[in-house]
Amino acid sequence: MLQSLTIDKKKEPGTVAGIDLGSTRIKVVIYNGSSYFARMSDASWDPEKTALELLAETSREAGLSAPPSIIATTGYGRRCLSHATLTFTEIATHAKGAFYLVPECRFVVDIGGQDAKGIRLSSDGRVEDFVMNDKCAAGTGRFLSAMGQALGVPVEDLGAYATGAEPHRINAMCTVFAESEVISLIHQGVSRNAIIAGLHASIARRTASMISSLHPEPLIAFTGGVSQNADIVQRLSEELGHPVIVPHDAVYAGAIGAALLAWEHRSESG
Repeated sequence: MLQSLTIDKKKEPGTVAGIDLGSTRIKVVIYNGSSYFARMSDASWDPEKTALELLAETSREAGLSAPPSIIATTGYGRRCLSHATLTFTEIATHAKGAFYLVPECRFVVDIGGQDAKGIRLSSDGRVEDFVMNDKCAAGTGRFLSAMGQALGVPVEDLGAYATGAEPHRINAMCTVFAESEVISLIHQGVSRNAIIAGLHASIARRTASMISSLHPEPLIAFTGGVSQNADIVQRLSEELGHPVIVPHDAVYAGAIGAALLAWEHRSESG
């Protein structure tokens, strides 16, 4: 799970690192001013150790003799890395990363493992306004993982099961109550495809409702782990009435943004 251009130290002598310490995945991006190198791993009970090991591994694969000295963190566990040089909010980094990946975007929807957010951007990529749901895991990656376990379907396969299926109405969005509802529907003989489609439709409705006050307009970029579920992308596009674009490396948007902000700091500091 890596993507980017190879860093050429002869042409670009300096590098910085951006680390997104999410609740379910840790992402590392090394950036040299023109290209980046990215890796990710599952989070663990010791996020600092996991992040440092992944940083060292990513640095070696990028051809560096040592990790960058400037390290910017973001995400759910951004303050747990004692080696961090800089720390940025998820709003700042996802806006920066999404605009880098999709310069035409004017709105960002990010759904990760633990929260969801909507960010309205100016034409030059500045954050104009945002909304964030970080009090409840409903509709996030953790919610989908729990539903997948109840249904016996790996979370990465949920999209394929739901595509083209008629959604069965799901009333609960609290993870505990939704799991009970899903189990009840299974016992009633409702197909897994219809249940999963119903969960996806509920997530799309909930997300569209959350960001409606910001009046999202094209181009809308979708980042975070949930953006990899094509059925949710399609249903969200329908709810919003606008196409939703999932950029290449969408899952790395936060780490990319952290690296870009670290590079700007490095340049301003001389």
